[in-house]
Amino acid sequence: MFKSVALVAFATAVAARKCHDLTIPISISARNAVFDLPALVSELDVTNFFLDFVRPGVNTTDKYLTGYKTVSGHYNIAATYCQPDHGPGETLQILTHGVGFDRSYWDYPYDHYNYSYVAEAVDEHGFSTFTWDRLGVGASSKGNPINEIQQFLEVAALTELSTLLRKGSVKGINAKFSKFVHAGHSFGSAITYNFVNANPTFSDAAILTGFSQNPNFLAGFALGGNFKPVKEVPCQAAKYPAGYITVPSSTGVNIQFFAPHDFDPKLLTYATENGQAAAPGEILTIGAGTGVVNAFKGHLLIVTGNEDVPFCGGNCSDTTTIQGTFPDLISFSKPFFPHASSFKASVIPGGGHGLNLGYSHKLAYNSIFDFLKSSL
Repeated sequence: MFKSVALVAFATAVAARKCHDLTIPISISARNAVFDLPALVSELDVTNFFLDFVRPGVNTTDKYLTGYKTVSGHYNIAATYCQPDHGPGETLQILTHGVGFDRSYWDYPYDHYNYSYVAEAVDEHGFSTFTWDRLGVGASSKGNPINEIQQFLEVAALTELSTLLRKGSVKGINAKFSKFVHAGHSFGSAITYNFVNANPTFSDAAILTGFSQNPNFLAGFALGGNFKPVKEVPCQAAKYPAGYITVPSSTGVNIQFFAPHDFDPKLLTYATENGQAAAPGEILTIGAGTGVVNAFKGHLLIVTGNEDVPFCGGNCSDTTTIQGTFPDLISFSKPFFPHASSFKASVIPGGGHGLNLGYSHKLAYNSIFDFLKSSL
């Protein structure tokens, strides 16, 4: 849709790192699902959709699926690149956010960036980072929320961005990197899972946060959010076209992302006021490809808060649903990575689904950077 690259540099008050914003044009295609689902424009539409989505014995994706079609397009991706003040790091981390957020999830501005993963990665450990607004979200190009903005096309976007970054072809990033780490959160972890499966030797390490391969608990996330049409939520209505859906209240955001006693109530308010919408096509394809054995050959870490609702039902240590075959629900993923150079599962005590935003975020960061120190 756009043919030029816009680069907007901004001064950052954070010591030891330099960041600038990018707008990156990409041309991509993917084999998307075709869903016979009318646009979700009323609250009743959205409510009925989620009641269908969580109904036991009903595969809602299959219910609406009529086939597959190649979707192609030209899109603009909003991104931010950061590096240490002294110059680019040897390793680039490519970070993909989940539902409800944009790329600021990784460099959260609340409380003077106290909850910034990027600050920790760049300032304390010397990495360069690349964060991006997923296709269809934030400042990136939007699209049809049912048959265009799906996990498949977003994986294609991550693949194209990663290829451009490896080649050194992104205008505004004057650096070449010898190592790459892909990390995701929640839906961003599902996208990362599919990327490393299709490109098993691209990344030296991959990190999946807010993730498990136990599908039994998504109902809590889906219903707890009390989703509404985005046009009925004033703080987001102007940002998205009709047909997108979003969480309208702090109660919904709390249930979905924050564990009891692990968060600043003012941060919850901030997260609610600055939340982002989702496409129903993303919801219908959220688990696509994540139940298959992964071909990834690099080092793999999964780190999830013990009280994560969508992936652990609020208790990753309760192994009833996996018949006690592994010590926790995160370790259950180990057989899915038979080719990985190493596998580590980390459960963060007291942590919720929005791992970066809890008081326990430092425990999560320690787990991640200890893993990277031993793996790279």
